[in-house]
Amino acid sequence: MDKLLYGVAYYDEYMPYERLEKDVQMMKEAGINVVRIAESTWSTVEPQDGVFDFTHIDRMLAAMQKGGIKVIVGTPTYAIPTWMARKHPEILAITPSGQNQYGPRQNMDITNTDFRMYAERVIRKIMEHVKDNPAVIGYQVDNETKSYGTSGPNVQALFVKYMQAKYKTLDNINHIFGLDYWSNRINAWEDFPSMNNTINGSLSSEFAKFQRQVVTQYLGWQAAIVREYKRPDQFITQNFDLDWRGSSFGIQPDVDHFAAAKVMDIAGIDIYHPSQDKLTGAEISFGGDLTRSMKGGKNYLTIETEAQGFAQWTPYPGQLRLQAFSHLASGANMVGYWPWHSIHNSAETYWKGLLSHDFEPNPVYNEAKTIGKDFDRLSPKLINLKKKNDVAILFSNEALTGFKAFGFGWGVRTGYNEVLRQLYDGLYHMNVGCDFVDPTSLNIENYKLLVVPVLYAAPDSLLQRLNRYVKNGGHIIYTFKSGFSDENVKVRTTHQPGIINEALGIYYSQFTVPENVGLKGDDFNLKPEDKKLNTWMELITPTTAKVLAYYDHPVWGKYAAITENTYGKGLATYIGCVTTSAVTDKILADAVKKAGLWGTDQQLAFPLITKYGVNQAGKTVHYYFNYSDKEVNFIYPYGNGKELFSGASVSSNSAMQLEPWGMKIVEVN
Repeated sequence: MDKLLYGVAYYDEYMPYERLEKDVQMMKEAGINVVRIAESTWSTVEPQDGVFDFTHIDRMLAAMQKGGIKVIVGTPTYAIPTWMARKHPEILAITPSGQNQYGPRQNMDITNTDFRMYAERVIRKIMEHVKDNPAVIGYQVDNETKSYGTSGPNVQALFVKYMQAKYKTLDNINHIFGLDYWSNRINAWEDFPSMNNTINGSLSSEFAKFQRQVVTQYLGWQAAIVREYKRPDQFITQNFDLDWRGSSFGIQPDVDHFAAAKVMDIAGIDIYHPSQDKLTGAEISFGGDLTRSMKGGKNYLTIETEAQGFAQWTPYPGQLRLQAFSHLASGANMVGYWPWHSIHNSAETYWKGLLSHDFEPNPVYNEAKTIGKDFDRLSPKLINLKKKNDVAILFSNEALTGFKAFGFGWGVRTGYNEVLRQLYDGLYHMNVGCDFVDPTSLNIENYKLLVVPVLYAAPDSLLQRLNRYVKNGGHIIYTFKSGFSDENVKVRTTHQPGIINEALGIYYSQFTVPENVGLKGDDFNLKPEDKKLNTWMELITPTTAKVLAYYDHPVWGKYAAITENTYGKGLATYIGCVTTSAVTDKILADAVKKAGLWGTDQQLAFPLITKYGVNQAGKTVHYYFNYSDKEVNFIYPYGNGKELFSGASVSSNSAMQLEPWGMKIVEVN
């Protein structure tokens, strides 16, 4: 890729009147150089079974080619047409809530053989039609794909085959998953029950793993079909999405992103985030770091993000620019808005596009024009940014689903992603660059500091590997509930935390819910209210570990809350309770310093965010972002260079000023 992509999703078939030529003109004026089309068009492309109509695709390809705008074509398989639902109602997925009804997207069973037949046919027809068009630069397979909770009889049959292949005998399954409990024992394969109402968290976690594998297989299947047709100069991608808390938030529990990304040429991501006074850039950074890590540090595409979006997301002046360049700072080679135009009816009417419902220029569109010009002008300086980090977060889908099944026990709930984001956001706020690794990653040992949230379910081999990592000189931070159960979500029978207690120098066998408990004996220099605990606390006894904080409580005060242990050449920290962000930030900062990673960028802190990388000319580029409504001043600490927006020379140790929601980019000479 030799040019930054600045794009939109465009739906000619949604338009209330003819305006394609006008839209292309307005796109060009905004610097839009790529559009994504067709991923929502199955009922338009195939209005009846076996009857194909490519009018809208042909119109868009012709218009975009004439306008010099590139095109990413999506396979339209995430929303089925009405004729298919009528002919094959069994295609509508059966979920724990019953059979889906027609209407919403992603309501089908992606394992259904009839669905697969129709999906393959429409993909092949579209590929045959568009593959040679010079405007087409790549393909998106499906859209924000997940299993959608499909669990009907055919999925159940596939799951039983999966269990037979993996575990061989029912005796193994009964023992590994503890199915004697409440008479859940299975004594014949034909008696294997549906997972829809299982009370066995180990078994439900295994089913969740199976469903993620269904998604991986499905995306690989689509990518293989597209690969039969695509030209060598065209790419395949997927717009993965994230867990959701009113906006993009954490690891997607229903998709194994690292596995699914293997069949993509370029990883893609959809990132939606808070705006106005709640804009911090953390979601942009999180999604970018995760997606870059999916392909081992390769650049990625932000296929969808908001221009206006929900009413509460309408950006303040300057924020659209800040957001766009924040994507690039994490390694994105594309920023794409969903959609180009606001839609006039149906479910997403008030998820506004770059243009409002009147299609006229507006303040957001006018700001987008400045972004397009700067993307075009600065593309040689900013594309293909390479980043190297010494800190990684080890996440685990297996731990996530296992912890979701059991959590902290009856009546106590906090989510895996909430813990992960507290740790990630702490690193982000102190400008510590971060990658992501998972248990399959081969490069875990390359990092100087690993942060490991809630590693609730993990095989012995992974925990032993992490012990070796510390012994050989690595630094690691674990949170509560790590090492608790094996890969089958079966609680270990040893002292907790299982296996990693060797590197941590601690053990515990009891835990409780804190009631009016804080921390004492610490060096955190925080207010008492910042040291209050909530949700969970483990009653830790150190063996060789140094205690960083005890519990401040008349009964639990003899137990450690946070510890640190020298093990071999490395250092292992354990957070045995749910702390405030203020405490977590202190622990993270201390670990970064002890790992020898506290450097120049850590002299700055949120709301001043800085990121850097090496561009394709081999020069270091430093981004500086002001995520606040106040002016920020700082001293630029690196070598002489040029500020890329203004073209002005920048001297080392010179004063810099960022206006509210402002930014600067310096390329070092």
